Amino acid sequence: MRHLSLTRRGAVAVASLALASTAAVGGVAVASTDAEPVSTPVTISTPDGQLMSYIVNARIANPGQTRLVEAAVRAAGGVVVQSWPQIGVVVAHSKVSTFRADVVAKGGNAVESVGASRTVAVTEGTPEAVGASWGRGASGYMKGAKKAFNGDVESDASPAATTDPRETEQWDMKMIKADLAHAITDGSRNVLVGVLDSGIDADHPDLVKNLDVANSVNCSDAGRPSTTGWEPTTSDHGTHVAGTIAAARNQVGTVGVAPNVRLASVKVVNDDGFIYPEYAVCGFVEAGLKHMDVTNNSYYVDPFEFYCEDQPDQYAAKEAVRRAVTWSTKQGVVHAAAAGNSAHDLSDKSSFKDTGSPDDGTPVTRTLNSGCEDIPTELDGVVTVSSMQRFPAGTMDSRLSSFSNRGLGKIDVAAPGSSILSTIVRDNGYGLKSGTSMASPHVAGVLALMKSVHPTWTPAQMIEKLRQQADDKACGTTTAGPACVGPVTDNSFFGEGVVDALDAVS
Repeated sequence: MRHLSLTRRGAVAVASLALASTAAVGGVAVASTDAEPVSTPVTISTPDGQLMSYIVNARIANPGQTRLVEAAVRAAGGVVVQSWPQIGVVVAHSKVSTFRADVVAKGGNAVESVGASRTVAVTEGTPEAVGASWGRGASGYMKGAKKAFNGDVESDASPAATTDPRETEQWDMKMIKADLAHAITDGSRNVLVGVLDSGIDADHPDLVKNLDVANSVNCSDAGRPSTTGWEPTTSDHGTHVAGTIAAARNQVGTVGVAPNVRLASVKVVNDDGFIYPEYAVCGFVEAGLKHMDVTNNSYYVDPFEFYCEDQPDQYAAKEAVRRAVTWSTKQGVVHAAAAGNSAHDLSDKSSFKDTGSPDDGTPVTRTLNSGCEDIPTELDGVVTVSSMQRFPAGTMDSRLSSFSNRGLGKIDVAAPGSSILSTIVRDNGYGLKSGTSMASPHVAGVLALMKSVHPTWTPAQMIEKLRQQADDKACGTTTAGPACVGPVTDNSFFGEGVVDALDAVS
């Protein structure tokens, strides 16, 4: 997969938002007022006759303003694909080359920003029967699924004395003390974790018990929620992530961090492997609508590894995802996200260039500034997770994985992410994967255990406790990327330390 502090990041986000908002409505990028450079512009061509996807943000997030934006979309020659009045976001398709300028002209003060959400033509087409779909959320069961959670809340299972066959190979669980936490609880059936990813294998024996079909949703059809299509098609990434979070304790295969909680498949990856902004927005809003407790986000939003607030198209997409994250957090959802696999220092965007964006077209080498962020992991209220590897091999010692992004004030906690054994689609089997994508679900699992024991805690309380309970870890060394800086209590490699499952349930 291509793959926080609420107080640390809040002030920066507000300052950059004020600048970018002014630039985005007019459609012209402006220079920063401080010493930072303007980020390298990326022109997204929208020729007449080519179906393109757009994000249009209302100035005020309410149904009335959203309807005004919808009217402007239609007047500008566009089709309303999906509306999210909760956050004032409209997803639109159009074949008109001047759509961005036209929707601003037609919408007037109702439009806060508009931008193309990808650099290439829409491949999934415009869904049939589109219109004012007000994002009430999908419901029902997917046909053909071998088992569906029936909606009844089961009593919490007592920790089992037995060991699953491959549990002894899961050194990562021991490193975060999940094995000790399981002596207290395997988690509550009341807790639901949304896996925003490529889908979860509904047949896997380690996942079927915990898969909540009724709350699973597919967001990869142009950003509209659907009760069908949420299983994996071209990638087993989401299945691997799901197993780390909640593979059942059933004397089969492996065991997850929280083996008794429920999992919802929230598919945000299309068959080509892209997670476009409208998919992510759908995923986060659906998580809020379905009252999920935790989400895991082991990806960055395509087509840009970093979304820059001084570029209108990128700003509009980033603003929509930011609104979706903020709204779902207010509904009680706490989000864990992978820090990324580029060995970058996220705290200093001037120290490197982005050479891989846009990844759905022709990449350009981009100069970045502090308003350029990897989303969703750098958004406020999201727990950013770096990856550790076992080092020396065969021991329980560890160091930062060479691929992991890092950054002082950017990383919240660390978790194992190199050579992680978990569930895969092929043969309903098990395999090893590496990446911050594999680190983040350990944290999502710990948050699920924490919510099981403390069901009334808010996302902010859970993040605060997660940081406080993390085991301090000194910088140490790594084989690639910027050097580690900061004290043992909060440094650029491990943030506030290694996530601790035992403390989360004690």
